[in-house]
Amino acid sequence: MNKVSSILPVMAAIVATPAFAQGQLTTIERGHYVCELPGDASGSAGIPQPEESFTIESASRYASPQGDGTYLRRGDRLTMTSGPRNGDAYVVLGRGFLRKLENGVPSRLRCVRQGR
Repeated sequence: MNKVSSILPVMAAIVATPAFAQGQLTTIERGHYVCELPGDASGSAGIPQPEESFTIESASRYASPQGDGTYLRRGDRLTMTSGPRNGDAYVVLGRGFLRKLENGVPSRLRCVRQGR
C-alpha cells in the first residue's frame, strides 16, 4: 500500500465526522403543527399562536401563514432553510412535538402535530 492510498481512508473519516456529529438527515411527519404558548392554571392549557403554526407538506417542504419554503432536519434539530421562516429552528422533543429555539435555547413556544 502506498502513502496516498493509506491516507485516503483517514481523510474520508475526518471529512465525514462533522456531518455525523450534527446528526443524520431525516424528516418529520407530514401534517399541521399547531403552535402555542403555555397557559396558566386560571385559563386554558395553551394560548394559540396561529402565526407560528405551519404544515409539513412533503419530505422537505413547509407551508405557513407567511408563505412556503423548505426545511432540513438533522438529528433532533429542524431548521427552516428557505421562505419566510428561513432561519427559524426547533428542537424535536418527540414524535410530533417541537419546541422553537431562540438563540439556540428552547423557548416556551411549542408546536404539536394535529394530523394530516
